[in-house]
Amino acid sequence: MSGSNGAKQDSHNKARTSPYPGSKVERSQVPNEKVGWLVEWQEYNPVEYTAVSVLAGPKWADPQISESNFSPKFNEKDGHVERKSQNGLYEIENGRPRNPAGRTGLVGRGLLGRWGPNHAVDPIITRWKRDSSGNKITHPVSGKNILQFVAIQRKDCGEWAIPGGMVDPGEKISATLKREFGEEALNLLQKSSAEKREIEEQLQKLFSQEHLVIYKGYVDDPRNTDNAWMETEAVNYHDETGEIMDSLTLEAGDDAGRVKWVDISDKLKLYASHSQFIKLVAEKREAHWSEDSDPGCPGL
Repeated sequence: MSGSNGAKQDSHNKARTSPYPGSKVERSQVPNEKVGWLVEWQEYNPVEYTAVSVLAGPKWADPQISESNFSPKFNEKDGHVERKSQNGLYEIENGRPRNPAGRTGLVGRGLLGRWGPNHAVDPIITRWKRDSSGNKITHPVSGKNILQFVAIQRKDCGEWAIPGGMVDPGEKISATLKREFGEEALNLLQKSSAEKREIEEQLQKLFSQEHLVIYKGYVDDPRNTDNAWMETEAVNYHDETGEIMDSLTLEAGDDAGRVKWVDISDKLKLYASHSQFIKLVAEKREAHWSEDSDPGCPGL
């Protein structure tokens, strides 16, 4: 991921797709060589679009830049709203933040509430795949143990994904990770007080142990625009024995349509940048990923 000089092409594809999610809006086309802001392009004429749901002014959304009582403090903590990017300083042009990865063919905020970075988390909960006797299962080709993670099927687009969501203003990342997993993969919002307490107790065990921060920063996401973009912190919590997760029943809730344990491999097709995060988890846990002999991954 390079900075405002322009993005690597492979990290800036979904942010240029049309139609824009949840609409019929077509982005202006941006060829690979014109993505970077340092490339002069006087004819660039992006489409302006901010969804009605955002303009309605829900509590998770900023007002329009033009509103007189709105003076956001970009590149810093603005009250409870975190406007700092995990990728460093971003440019402000005509009062609007500029996407550090480059042009997207669309200005405004689309479906995103905040101007600039919109912070999310992706809790990746893993365990080893085991046989009925409790022994770890190895892949017949790679010879490596098979890792599983909890995946949800998103209601909005039907794609399988890591159960994650947006960080609320003033909320600690660790709290968001636990809350989102509970809401989407365990249907915590619909549980009785007694059930909630029991689930919270188990989740505390899982989320208080050592964990791996897999990725922090900009995400190539179909909702991104020239002025608003997704950033995430993907964190892996691994249940080594499987005992904690065995005591919890997966049940889809909130934004999730379905939820299940999924074997990790390069055959997975997941939402946004989620496959890249899962691959990093497999590498860090020395688990099975591909049936091809590993060519090695310098720089990871």
